[in-house]
Amino acid sequence: MAVANADMRTPPTATSPAEPSRAVVEWRRERLRRAGFAPAVAHELARDRDADLHAILDLLDRGCPPDLAVRIAAPLDVAP
Repeated sequence: MAVANADMRTPPTATSPAEPSRAVVEWRRERLRRAGFAPAVAHELARDRDADLHAILDLLDRGCPPDLAVRIAAPLDVAP
């Protein structure tokens, strides 16, 4: 039974692709807080447009600890 991904309604729209709107950041932050992330971590992840919220929450639903879920879902560094 999915817990972290429950009630994943569509977030408000971002104002630009490079910078998510305040409403989008707040929506993401609240989802992460409800999934069990500490406030500071949820805030940083919510502001990071490269953080895959759905992947992180899917991992949590499968029993992965939050800190490990973030590390697994983190984008790979691409060499220039």
